[in-house]
Amino acid sequence: MAIWVSCRLRRVRVVRGAVERLAAEILTRLGYQRADVSVTFIGDRAMRTLNRCYRRRDRPTDVLAFACRDAAQPPSRIPVLGDVVVSVPTAARQAKVAGHTLDRELTLLVVHGILHLCGYDHEHSRHEARRMFRRQRELLDALGARPRLCTSGNR
Repeated sequence: MAIWVSCRLRRVRVVRGAVERLAAEILTRLGYQRADVSVTFIGDRAMRTLNRCYRRRDRPTDVLAFACRDAAQPPSRIPVLGDVVVSVPTAARQAKVAGHTLDRELTLLVVHGILHLCGYDHEHSRHEARRMFRRQRELLDALGARPRLCTSGNR
């Protein structure tokens, strides 16, 4: 399993080891012990560009997932699942509204993005949405409190 972590923001320092451990634990709990993913942290401007280009929505979003496989393929056959891209400024705003820490929000978004890479899709149907969000809650409960994933002025 390989996990690549990058941050394209100057004012934010990502704790790569913490993000790598988080992603590895999520993948293991989902049964993807041999899968590889990348997790990239970006700003709202870059996220807006990606969202406009790939989803035709001209606004930033919190997380995008770019799968490198068909969801129907078994996990052992595909070593690279894909890329998770997180907007830190959007995550910070959402954390403030929700009344929790930025680290908690980033953990939620990494879980959410990896679930998408593993074939979960809340936009397909209500049944799939319930299935995905149930699994997301289970993972967040199992992961518990996490060490800091990043340091910034917006904690």
